[in-house]
Order: sequence, then structure tokens, then C-alpha cells
Amino acid sequence: MKKVVPSWLSQALPDPVLKPLDDILSRYRIDELARFPRAKVLNGMARVTSTAGCTGPEFIDQGQIAADEERYYEQIIYESGVIPTREDSWHDLFNALIWHEFPLTKRYLNTLHMQDIREYGVHPRTSRRHRLTHFDECGVVLAVPRQHLDRANRLLQALADHQWEWAFLECRKWWGEVVIPVMFGHANLEMLLEPFIGLTGKWLAVTVGEEFVCLGSMQQQQMLDVALKERIQALEDFQPPHILKPLPLLGVPHWYPQQQREFYANSDYFRPLRPGRPATSQLPLD
Repeated sequence: MKKVVPSWLSQALPDPVLKPLDDILSRYRIDELARFPRAKVLNGMARVTSTAGCTGPEFIDQGQIAADEERYYEQIIYESGVIPTREDSWHDLFNALIWHEFPLTKRYLNTLHMQDIREYGVHPRTSRRHRLTHFDECGVVLAVPRQHLDRANRLLQALADHQWEWAFLECRKWWGEVVIPVMFGHANLEMLLEPFIGLTGKWLAVTVGEEFVCLGSMQQQQMLDVALKERIQALEDFQPPHILKPLPLLGVPHWYPQQQREFYANSDYFRPLRPGRPATSQLPLD
């Protein structure tokens, strides 16, 4: 028997529901909720995790924030240990779920924001804070089990060089084994509610243990959270300017139903690399 989806959810979901969106909504059983989850419910969703003993801050309704509060969003999280959350906001719901998935990394990004805020002030944003925000909103983690490093480096270099057809079509069978894509950006999850040609993320590749593919989902998430924080540290905490590269999200194998060769021939979406573009400092993985 097909499960009945509550009307508040069914009205928001696209047809079909694309894999990254379906994965995270299913993990947290969003379809079992009678109404859009508020802050109290989000706090109760936290997965039992021992990721370096780290848990996320507490979510509170935006209305609980004092009217005269002048602190910046990242300052409130860091100094008060709470995350202001708007009612019925998909953006804030996905942000909460990513906090549950990556508590160690999300806390670390918040710390990096605060380092720059203390040194340079809230406005204008530093270049590093722009990169931190871009990854936080639109990031995709490409997990590479260590035994597949050689093939993964070839595929990742193709992505960096915008060799889209080779990376997505010729290497299609490698996705999910050699390179395992995991959504990190909560804004991208929100945009998958109304997917469109042009939807693009920013990828960051990390190495995980050989046992990664054999672990349960919670153990995988814990390993990935630790690996992602360590990778950010190894990349000088987003200080270098040319780290992140674009990833056309609807081109990721198995993330979109219409992935014929003609689809990848759309150069307005799968754009060639512009001459003179600097290389990513991510590669090669080792």
C-alpha cells in the first residue's frame, strides 16, 4: 500500500522527488509529520551521533529573538548556542537537517565566520566568509573511498576541467562507488523543491576509509563529518581563493531522470571551462 503523504508536504514536493531531497526527507521521516516542523520538533530530530562528541546548537523560533537584537546570525549561534528558525521555512528546515547530519563541520564553519568577524567586523564580508557561505548554502561533498583514489582523481580532474560528458556519462558507473555525492548545501535542497536547468552547486572532495561503503548510514555520516572538517582544515580553512568548482546538480548521475546524451550537450548549463580560469587547489586527493 502506498504511504499517504500529508497535504502540507505533498503540495510542496515535485514529481518526481529527486534523490538528494528524497534521501534526507526519508531519513528524518518528514512524511510522518502532521504539519510543518517547528523548532521544538527539529530539536527532537537530532540523530543519535557521537561525531567527535559534537551536537548542534538548539533551534528556537525566530519570534523568541528579542526585537532589539543587533547581533549577526552567526554571532547568535556562536555566542548563545541557538539557531533562530523561521516558521514554515523550507530553507531553515533543511539547514536544521544539515546541522543534524554534519554537526562537527557546521560548528567549525561557524567558528571560522567568527574569526573573521572578530578581526574585520561584520560588514563588509571578507572573501573567506563569502566562500564559507557559498559552500554552506550550495556545497556538495564528493566522498572518495581510499581504495578508489586513482580513478577518483581522474574523475575529479574532469569535473574541474568541465569535461562534463566524460565525467557524467562515460564514468556513470563510478558514481556511488568511486565518488559518492552527498548534499551539504541547504539552499540547494530547498531549490530541489522546484528543480530547474541551471541549478548548480559547489563541490568539495574528501577521502574516507575503505570501509565507508559497507557502513550503515549513521556511521557513514559520522565518518563523513569528521573527514569534511579535516579536509577544510587541510585546505587552509577556505583562505585560498580558488578551491570550489561548479557542479551542475541535475547532471549528477542518478539525481535527475532525463540524463540522455542530448541533455549533457546543453552548453548553457554544462558550460565549457573559460580560458584562463585558475585550477582548483583541491587536487589531487591523496
